[in-house]
Amino acid sequence: MAEAKNTEKQQDVAQTEEKQTLQASEQQQNPQQFLEDFNWHKYEEGIDEVADEQLDQFEKLVEENFVDTLHNEVVEGTVIKITDQDAIIDINAKSEGVISLNEFRYNPDLKEGDKVDVLIDVREDEEGQLILSHRKARVIRAWERVNKAQEDGTVVNGSVKCRTKGGMIVDVFGIEAFLPGSQIDVKPIRDYDAYVGKNMEFKVVKINHEFKNVVVSHKALIEADIEEQKKEIIGQLEKGQVLEGVVKNITSYGVFVDLGGVDGLVHITDLSWSRINHPNEVVELDQTLNVVILDFDEDKTRIQLGLKQLSKHPWEALDESLKIGDNVKGKVTVIADYGAFIEVEEGVEGLIHVSEMSWSTHLRSAQDFVNVGDEVEAKILTLDREERKMSLGIKQLTPDPWTDITSKYPVGSKHTGEVRNFTNFGVFVELEEGIDGLIYISDLSWTKKIKHPSEFCKVGDKLDVVVLELDVEGRKLSLGHKQTEVNPWDKYAEEFAVGTKHTAEITDIVDKGATVKFNTDVTAFVPSRHLIKEDESKLSKGETAEFVVIEFNKEFKRVVASHTAIHKEEEQKIVKQAQKKSKEEDNKTTLGDANAELQALKDKMEGK
Repeated sequence: MAEAKNTEKQQDVAQTEEKQTLQASEQQQNPQQFLEDFNWHKYEEGIDEVADEQLDQFEKLVEENFVDTLHNEVVEGTVIKITDQDAIIDINAKSEGVISLNEFRYNPDLKEGDKVDVLIDVREDEEGQLILSHRKARVIRAWERVNKAQEDGTVVNGSVKCRTKGGMIVDVFGIEAFLPGSQIDVKPIRDYDAYVGKNMEFKVVKINHEFKNVVVSHKALIEADIEEQKKEIIGQLEKGQVLEGVVKNITSYGVFVDLGGVDGLVHITDLSWSRINHPNEVVELDQTLNVVILDFDEDKTRIQLGLKQLSKHPWEALDESLKIGDNVKGKVTVIADYGAFIEVEEGVEGLIHVSEMSWSTHLRSAQDFVNVGDEVEAKILTLDREERKMSLGIKQLTPDPWTDITSKYPVGSKHTGEVRNFTNFGVFVELEEGIDGLIYISDLSWTKKIKHPSEFCKVGDKLDVVVLELDVEGRKLSLGHKQTEVNPWDKYAEEFAVGTKHTAEITDIVDKGATVKFNTDVTAFVPSRHLIKEDESKLSKGETAEFVVIEFNKEFKRVVASHTAIHKEEEQKIVKQAQKKSKEEDNKTTLGDANAELQALKDKMEGK
């Protein structure tokens, strides 16, 4: 019995070994089929026993034939089935992956058998299926392609999506890239909207990995070709050559002209022989015109063009009969501090200096006489055709007011003038345009002590004047204002003569004495010694007392008085002596002697 059981067991082992040998042979012949037929569930549950060698071989085949799903890499998969919501993708892994159809909205024609890039998003869900992402895989692939395009300098295709501040947004490999306005084309773009929706070629010029920004350029693709084209065109240029071009851009300093692949600049000064404020006064965008080559730089590929040089210089066409002394008419083109430029013919200007605008000797701004755009008539003062210079004058169209000055303003005549300006020593008064006179500060008032003319009057005031002196050759007038009135000091010489007595109030205590005001014009000085009252006390400010004049000087408007002389005999004698000296003074011819005697008398009274 035992032998029968052993024999049966040996047969089972032999059958198992034969089966394993057969399976190993099938496994080697068709490993893929073996892997598909292998029941992993039964193996894990222990339903089927698997030899160690068979299990090792199985794991080896899995490693060789299936994708390692542990690495977060982009792989290529095949669409094997499409449901209402998902696409089933085979990536040659242990199980198929699932991707939502929302990620394929850009590709409505997706079908079974299509190859797609995927990224393993969640390795396996609860049902054991791989959750994949096509959108993330596209982004990764797109950045790989963008980085490679920048490294290799290859050209990429993109679609212009919309406008943005400073340029356009472009879709490149699904990435939104920025296309600056200056990089759209080599010529300025006036209509950005015309590019929206267009498919164009670009070059990746900058990538900011930190902020995930990409900058592309379409201009860079054509610049290289243009540079070669420029060199070829410039190599055929000659100075003085006339070419046809199209106005490409207008700036404040000039005009850029497209000469057929290469640009040249017409500076604003080379646009017209006349003065212009802006180039758009002469040309318009996209205008076709002829220009002449003035200069060019082959190394820097710069071309200097001219437009006005195509016509004859206006000075060469100026009327030969025009000469000094002729009257001309023109328009004011420019006003400067020193004068105004008048265009008498197109491209021919003359300068009217501000001194030639009026006979007045007081220079003013040219804007006081003319404005830009005014039509004026002037006389030619100088004319130099070789230097192309002309000076003009306006005042020469009217008679010189100094011609008959002696008859209009004889010495002693009275007039009314306007205060024009001040100096430290006097006031300039304009009697009429071109006729000015000076009033010295000493000739402003008989009574007021004036330190500066501005204390007496202001600019624009009307003043009555008398002509004191007239210098025709020097074109100078000396005027006086106080001479229009009688000198009140002639009357005061009698009213306040030495020895006359007056009652007044002490107005102020000053150094070495006090002052008393006899009237609005006459203020007398009282030395300290002459403030002594009869009781030996001193007069103080505000006290009213009687005073006697002990000195009167009309020339210097000086009056000295004394209260003490009213009641003391010694001072009375001094007053009598002063009266005597004053009478003798009238007979003296030397003013210096009289002043010396008065000074000596004053010193004596002050006890010096």
